[in-house]
Amino acid sequence: MKIKSTVSLLCALPAAVLAVGMAPPAFSAEQPSAYVKPNFKHASYGDLRVVVALTSDDHGIQGMKLRNIANALKAVDEWKGHLTVKVVLYAKGLTLLKNPEEGVQKQLDALRARGVQFEVCNNSLSEQGVDFHALYGVTDADIVPSGFAEVAYLQAKQRFVVDPVN
Repeated sequence: MKIKSTVSLLCALPAAVLAVGMAPPAFSAEQPSAYVKPNFKHASYGDLRVVVALTSDDHGIQGMKLRNIANALKAVDEWKGHLTVKVVLYAKGLTLLKNPEEGVQKQLDALRARGVQFEVCNNSLSEQGVDFHALYGVTDADIVPSGFAEVAYLQAKQRFVVDPVN
């Protein structure tokens, strides 16, 4: 009962203060504390094989997915595992490779150097009238018949589909 009456009092306080014309009490926001690395234990990640579908032309989403992949590669290295990544670009996802800014080019180059493969949907190229030669770092070996079908195919081949946009 004591908790209930305290909560009732706290809820009524702002209304009572305003009723008599006083300013409500100022509540100070707590300052966030500094990051402290946790002391956790984790088994080896082992051998992980993932596919990441990229269908958005939103630069924020594209950048987040690239950072997620880079962070995952770092973590898997740290925890004695191996990560194989295929990024399948289709629909509006092709925009990632259309004249990317220098910073994005560096991210793409670094990920490719780590073995990340970028596969491009031929259906999307055809529908959008895009010559794959105009895409950053793409060769004919990177073209797949259908991006959507490729994601399903890779999943059937024991690759985990990871979609960090949720």
